[in-house]
Amino acid sequence: MHDFCAWQAPQGIIEPQQLLVVDDDPGILSLLTDFFACYGYPFRIAQNGIEALNLLKQFDATIIITDLLMPNMDGMELIREVKKTAPDIDIIVVTGFAKQYRYTDVIKAGATDFIQKPFNLDELEAKLNRVIRERQWRAQLRHMTARDALTNLFNRRYFDIKLCTEVERAIRQHYPLYLCMLDLDRFKAVNDTYGHQTGDELLKEFAKLLEKTTRRNVDVPCRLGGDEFAVIIPYATRNQAVAVAERILSHFKKMKNRYDTLVSIGLVALKSVEDPLDILGSENGIERLTDEFIKAADSALYAAKRSGGSRIVVSDASNDIAETGVQSGETAGLMPQEADEQSSSSPVSIPDSV
Repeated sequence: MHDFCAWQAPQGIIEPQQLLVVDDDPGILSLLTDFFACYGYPFRIAQNGIEALNLLKQFDATIIITDLLMPNMDGMELIREVKKTAPDIDIIVVTGFAKQYRYTDVIKAGATDFIQKPFNLDELEAKLNRVIRERQWRAQLRHMTARDALTNLFNRRYFDIKLCTEVERAIRQHYPLYLCMLDLDRFKAVNDTYGHQTGDELLKEFAKLLEKTTRRNVDVPCRLGGDEFAVIIPYATRNQAVAVAERILSHFKKMKNRYDTLVSIGLVALKSVEDPLDILGSENGIERLTDEFIKAADSALYAAKRSGGSRIVVSDASNDIAETGVQSGETAGLMPQEADEQSSSSPVSIPDSV
């Protein structure tokens, strides 16, 4: 007899697993429910392909264990439908109709593996462990390709892809999006004076600071290369985006072993689009808008550097989509009397005295 709870998950998993079991046989569902209950992973059950597709709209399954011959929608059709919309989901087929469906047919349809009924739970456990290990390797590979090796922040490649995605989503859903560009001034002198290892430690400390001062699982801090960093700030009003930049600047001033470096910050909102369909429907429209977004943030950053560094320059424009409840040109983050002195036609400069 199989000892359900003797099962041990593969070690070092960095991707959370969620299972979906699909079968129209109550006895099989009961057996697999007891079996998967010992995994510690969330799982759901469905009695046919249609129920399974509806469940996939409610939670993000990573692995599906499905029968083939079922009412309403069989397993083969379920496999094809899942692979159309979620190709990364692994599918293990468990069926008693091996003569009707060949192994190669099931694999070609998109399944990861195949088990014939009546099946041995040890075999299912072994195949499931293999699938989870392969998912772990793929997740680790994605992590390695998206992360900066020194700081473990997202890298430039990920930044380019993520920003383009966020710009398109912001245009479609009409939500505010800010981009914060940051640069460590006088960083070269640290390398020249104290050595590159000291410079690397400073970069790693600054990366930790960005993770600490930005909104977890909302903002996206990245290292673009060298001493250049960026933070993608979605779903934020102007005041909230400025507050993020102010926290970074304030914490950097208190950071130990920053030597004589300063941090310059440029902050800009994604500009509004009169007709989103013009951008969404045109060739390379999102890419062009994203390039303009980056250039605007770079301009604000360079303005901060030209002003002596250790300050935030917020680039305001009358067509910023992020001006929810804030008049264009208002100096968020400053006292009201200071805000009145700022010109609405020029960037707002917030020095480190704030």
